[in-house]
Amino acid sequence: MRAIQVIVLAAGGGTRMKSELPKVLHPVCGRPMIAYALDLAAASGGGKPPIVVLGGETAEAIKPHLPKEVTVVVQKTPQGTGDAVVAAKRSVGGFSGDLLILYADTLLIRRTTIQRLIESHYKSSATCTLLTAHLADPSGYGRIVRDATGVISGIVEETDAHVLQRAIREINVGPICVKAQPLFEILAGVKPSTVKKEWYLTKAVALLAQREGTKFQTARVEEASEALGVNSRSELVRATGIIRQRILESHLHNGVTILDPSTTFIDHGVAIGQDTTIHPCTVIETGVAIGKRCSIGPFARLRSGVSVADEVRIGNFVELVRTKVGPRVRLNHVTYLGDTTVEEDVNIGAGTITANFDGRSKLPTTIGKGAFIGCDTVLIAPVKVGAGAVTGAGSVIPKDHDVPPRGVVVGVPARAIGQADGKAPRHRTLAGQTDGAGKREKPAVKLPASRPSLVKPKPSVKRRVVARLAKKSKPPRKLRVAKPRVRGARKPARSRKPVRRPVKAKAKARRPVARSRRRR
Repeated sequence: MRAIQVIVLAAGGGTRMKSELPKVLHPVCGRPMIAYALDLAAASGGGKPPIVVLGGETAEAIKPHLPKEVTVVVQKTPQGTGDAVVAAKRSVGGFSGDLLILYADTLLIRRTTIQRLIESHYKSSATCTLLTAHLADPSGYGRIVRDATGVISGIVEETDAHVLQRAIREINVGPICVKAQPLFEILAGVKPSTVKKEWYLTKAVALLAQREGTKFQTARVEEASEALGVNSRSELVRATGIIRQRILESHLHNGVTILDPSTTFIDHGVAIGQDTTIHPCTVIETGVAIGKRCSIGPFARLRSGVSVADEVRIGNFVELVRTKVGPRVRLNHVTYLGDTTVEEDVNIGAGTITANFDGRSKLPTTIGKGAFIGCDTVLIAPVKVGAGAVTGAGSVIPKDHDVPPRGVVVGVPARAIGQADGKAPRHRTLAGQTDGAGKREKPAVKLPASRPSLVKPKPSVKRRVVARLAKKSKPPRKLRVAKPRVRGARKPARSRKPVRRPVKAKAKARRPVARSRRRR
């Protein structure tokens, strides 16, 4: 194994970040910035625990975020990168091998780039190997200075560079691989800069280049973006975007479908199985594992501690945290599950909530195999829903009131149907259940054929008044509508009862009057 010792410089105050949080602790895709530098240290293959140099003001805040095997060196009064390496010398002791010096704020460097830097250093038997990049705009970076033959003569910081040196586009990215003993000898004679009064490591490298018998080598980064350092909020946003794009590309390469990468946010340390589809506006935080053939989103959020099995459907506006989801579970709409274990073949209706926090601690909820959770169900933890159980829409399951297997509960608070008279409720089969091989099997979930109303609805005041008035009032008379008569039509005979009239006495017959004789 190669004798190589990694030193990570993380003592910078980060004044341009304008934050009370130390610069190297600012999160990038779910993990602190310094964690990326420790990944590069692990990729070196040296086998020795890395040495991390911290500043006196930020050391106590950063230490809890470091692995236990890391050696921490505190630089009481930070006076530049050269002084930080001198502080690490005490932990190195009489080490005579090679040093790999990394910076905690250059997090975009790939592991393959660091490995190539080390390989180039050993193959060329160089005294010092620098990692360089060519940028169209090298502002803010130290320039690589070469002589007429192209041999490196040193590194000059932008603050100390003159006009011609500032026009150089080859910049120093930061990481270097150098032999320990020559570097420590040079650092002993380095003087602080005239502008900031700090000891620059780049100044020691320039003096080492002028020393006889030294050999310099360079290795160039694969992408220009790797040279980006983080010293401000705007640079932090840019670095986060680059890291996120790399994460998405790795999942796409592994067989995951991401419909809209521009609105999908996946943190570092997320595992996703093949043929899983991630819909737009989905957030998946670090520490989440998703199985194969799943559908996630849109507008879903999976927080740390979530484990999702195969063939699970998680729909829109669903949030999960510290939850284990079994195979073939459906959570389609507007649901929050926290500290929950959901077994296989469970259907969870829209609006389901687990009340997992009682003000002091997080409490668990368990939903058994094949359970059917109705819409707007509230599960107050700790509580268990048995296998094949059913909760009615709008039910509230109080804590410690477990639902038995194949039980049916409804209401607020939820009560079992048929429990009052001791009779089991009639059920009907819930169609559509399948086994793992795609074959239909007899479903375990059953629904009641009829759900009797627990509370008889009381009529409103208006209806009661109308009913009272209707009893007192007489029924309305029926109106006859005259039918139009047609000319020429015979008037229908009226069906009347015969009227009996009094009989009058017969009148006496009158004597005939003699006609007068006619006048002649």
